[in-house]
Amino acid sequence: MINQESVGTLKGIGDKTAKLFGKLGVSTIADLLGYYPRAYHTYEPPVPIGELKLDVAGAVEGVLQKSVSVRKFQHTQVITVSLKDMTGTLQLTWFNMPFLKNTLQAGTYHIFYGKVVKKNNRLTMEQPEIYTKEGYDALMTSMQPVYGQTKGLGNKAIMRAVAQALDIRQMEREYLPASIRKKYELAEYNYALEHIHFPKDHKELLFARKRLVFDEFFLFILAVRRLREKRQDCASPFHMERRPEVRRLAEELPYDLTEAQKKVLSEVEEDMTKGLVMNRLVQGDVGSGKTILAVLALVLAASNGFQGAMMAPTEVLARQHYEGMKELFAAHDIRLEPVLVTGSMTAKEKRTAYERIRSHQADIIVGTHALIQEKVVYDNLALVITDEQHRFGVGQRELLGNKGERPHVMVMSATPIPRTLAIILYGDLDISVIDQCPKDRLPIKNCVVAPSYRPNAYTFIKKQVGQGRQAYVICPMVEASELMEAENVLDYTETLRRELPGITVEYLHGKMKGKEKNRIMERFAAGEIQVLVSTTVIEVGVNVPNATVMMIENAERFGLAQLHQLRGRVGRGKHQSYCIMVNCGDQEGTGERLDILNRSNDGFYIASEDLKLRGPGDIFGVRQSGDMEFRLADIFTDAPILKQVSEEADRLLSEDPELCMEEHRVLGQRLKAYLEHSYEKLNL
Repeated sequence: MINQESVGTLKGIGDKTAKLFGKLGVSTIADLLGYYPRAYHTYEPPVPIGELKLDVAGAVEGVLQKSVSVRKFQHTQVITVSLKDMTGTLQLTWFNMPFLKNTLQAGTYHIFYGKVVKKNNRLTMEQPEIYTKEGYDALMTSMQPVYGQTKGLGNKAIMRAVAQALDIRQMEREYLPASIRKKYELAEYNYALEHIHFPKDHKELLFARKRLVFDEFFLFILAVRRLREKRQDCASPFHMERRPEVRRLAEELPYDLTEAQKKVLSEVEEDMTKGLVMNRLVQGDVGSGKTILAVLALVLAASNGFQGAMMAPTEVLARQHYEGMKELFAAHDIRLEPVLVTGSMTAKEKRTAYERIRSHQADIIVGTHALIQEKVVYDNLALVITDEQHRFGVGQRELLGNKGERPHVMVMSATPIPRTLAIILYGDLDISVIDQCPKDRLPIKNCVVAPSYRPNAYTFIKKQVGQGRQAYVICPMVEASELMEAENVLDYTETLRRELPGITVEYLHGKMKGKEKNRIMERFAAGEIQVLVSTTVIEVGVNVPNATVMMIENAERFGLAQLHQLRGRVGRGKHQSYCIMVNCGDQEGTGERLDILNRSNDGFYIASEDLKLRGPGDIFGVRQSGDMEFRLADIFTDAPILKQVSEEADRLLSEDPELCMEEHRVLGQRLKAYLEHSYEKLNL
């Protein structure tokens, strides 16, 4: 691949800044060019203070009546000044920028641009940008990119680096056939790359984005089709028969399988015993009972004398699957040996596990992505089960499948993708859908409330804990920030400890070390912690049937698909469960979006309704398809492009299956590089 020079070769980027870029997943010039903006600032004319909208960026203008005041707050210098007009008063605040004392003098005219929030019942614009009239007039004719940032690396520094990278880059050879570009009116690749970062207007942005979305889908679909060709009607080297252990375990479970689960189990058994390699996607909403089907499939492989492996998205979940299997097998006299493999195990524990796998003392192997590493050598690995939440792309699916001699592959997904799109995205897999929830599951009761409802919510949580239940509270942030008004995990934990005396309240967030996260989750799963305050790290957490309350603070800051996944952490046991969504925003449309979740627990319905509300123009709204490996493309919003791509990929491969014709040669090279990059993402 070209443009593989380090970002450290750019002017102004030393070792320290290069490390900060590394935190964003940007190591090379190519990475930086592919680090697309997450939004764009468009600069509208200044408005009166009274017309500013909360939580929306806007501009105001005026002559300062007083110079700035400076005060200290927890080792931070806070600069404030008030701006008044006929319609209201606005407080302007900056942090650690003492030089503004010289700029913001009484009697000077400025235009201020920033996001407006309400703090202590006052309208506040925090860290606003400051412009002269001439400077702001120039900005009103442009769109400014906004990038995902990290502490110490702001938007302006990223913009400067991207602009420099675009200037010095080696141009890509156009790899899309000219006939396709003409048919779908697609921009030239290098043009699209430049204008996705720095578009002049919305029309130019959409033109650039359409090309890059087409590319993302095109390479993905070609890779999927390649996998399908390799796997289609491929004879299985593992002779299997239906086993009584599977039927007995299914019948002895403390609950009845739903008709949907029975149908999928039958499809899996049929696949694994008919002599061809199984490649199946099992799609089911959160809580529909996919895991027990995975366990039954593993029992089928192991009781036929082979090994089976199951990969979970988190260490805590992998451990829970492992412990759950051990208990289930012991209770039902299933004489199979599971083993656990995770990254946080000691070197000695790993060596023991590897030896048990290699010598086939272990029949079933459960773990995280550590299962794919070279040191793990299997003995007759006949079944591989992965969870699409693990962000597995086609390259990773292929890599895991290569750990054995053409093993059966089962992919589980809780992403509610309509069947027509799933057939395209998972073209190398047969699709099964679990469209029922277990009969003993009571539907979750939902409510969307204002912040004033919090005392009632705390009383309700106290009552549930008094009945022996547990609760999750989700906050969007880890710690307090002067830059954003939203609930944070650390302060909220202290608040709940005061509000809920005698109740064990602990916190969990992504910045904690792996072992500490595991310890907290294990204590929560064991019932030692009654209330767990967490960020969305809990989204793919553990199964705690005793947890009955999910309270989500600042629910307006989350996407509906993510809220639905979070809600799926409760409602897993026999007790009635509840989801309390606290709406702290008064932005137009927020209440309508959250009401979709209030009305339904069906992930497919939620996804389709959210799509209707967002509309085709909302391309930089909350992404639904975060589980897929697309940077720009959204499988819902961009579904028409996805369908066009599918048709073109089929037509192209029917003409030139190996992409070896002269006009397709560059595309073939690009596809090869795409697959290689897909492998590299696992750091193997």
